[in-house]
Amino acid sequence: MTKSVAREPQRRNARSNRARILATARRELGRNPDTTLEELARAAGVVRRTLFGHFPGRAALLEALAEEASEVLRSAMAAGAERVGPAEPAERALAHFVLLMWPVGDRYRMLLALARHDLGVERVAEILAPARAEVTAILERGQRDGVFPGHLPPAVLSAGLEAMTVALLEQVNTGALEDDGTRVATAQLIAAGVPEERARTVVEDVAPTVTAEGVADE
Repeated sequence: MTKSVAREPQRRNARSNRARILATARRELGRNPDTTLEELARAAGVVRRTLFGHFPGRAALLEALAEEASEVLRSAMAAGAERVGPAEPAERALAHFVLLMWPVGDRYRMLLALARHDLGVERVAEILAPARAEVTAILERGQRDGVFPGHLPPAVLSAGLEAMTVALLEQVNTGALEDDGTRVATAQLIAAGVPEERARTVVEDVAPTVTAEGVADE
């Protein structure tokens, strides 16, 4: 047996341990941002040395979570871009985007708390930059086409919608809200200026297509 063949099971085991640690960190840090690495190791079912072998400190673990969130976000946006073209009405494009992003935000909502602790607002802003640009572009197009009223500049309205999403994700953290994204998407359309009945109709029409994509379902 060659050394490379002998090492392969070890590599697979290491990858499995790393994935399990990150999944545990997403769950436990979402419950309590002050969870220690020792507590995470126990929750993940690995010894302390194994966790520290992958992540030598809290900062390394949080950066790995931030990078993972960034990759999932980019992947979800790329998948959405393949289905939503520039000819798609802006209200449908916004509903599609919110429905697509909600599972990503739900999965990584612990980053909101960590931003206030030790991840850093700048790092979170870096992760969210592509999403912010996309929403601003949709709102800009919608205002130009008369789909959304122009009561606020697109970038300002985008920031307001993001703040609403953050607030709703925090309500998920507290257990006050459970949603598959449809109520949030409806609320976002209404906040963007779409009449309530029309917003509900658009979301009901778009939601099945987004569910079929299955983005971020891990």
